[in-house]
Amino acid sequence: MVRIALIAHDEKKPMLIEFAKKHRLYLEKMELIATGTTGKLLIEEVGLNVERMASGPLGGDQMIGAEVAKDNLDGIIFMRDPLTAQPHEPDVSALMRVCDVHEVPLATNIATAEIIIHTLAESNN
Repeated sequence: MVRIALIAHDEKKPMLIEFAKKHRLYLEKMELIATGTTGKLLIEEVGLNVERMASGPLGGDQMIGAEVAKDNLDGIIFMRDPLTAQPHEPDVSALMRVCDVHEVPLATNIATAEIIIHTLAESNN
């Protein structure tokens, strides 16, 4: 079964929720993990089954990076805010590095998220 991680900076959480609602049929057939607050929103607002890591400021993004390093993830969707991200929010650079080392796709915007979700959904069949 395909396993993906979902992360979003505070300003991009609504965008990720809308993305998840749009792709709910795909996502509910996958194993999902997310940082704490994002996972809580995906559970409450979309009704998805999500394994929650720690919140981003408490190392949740690093926990997700560890899952990549252990070869336990097929992709990451990280809706990042390149303009107004706050210092306490997850940093994409460490995740990008580990994803590149392990050849795991990482989406940082809606366009690449669409490509990843459709590609992984096809491989999940």
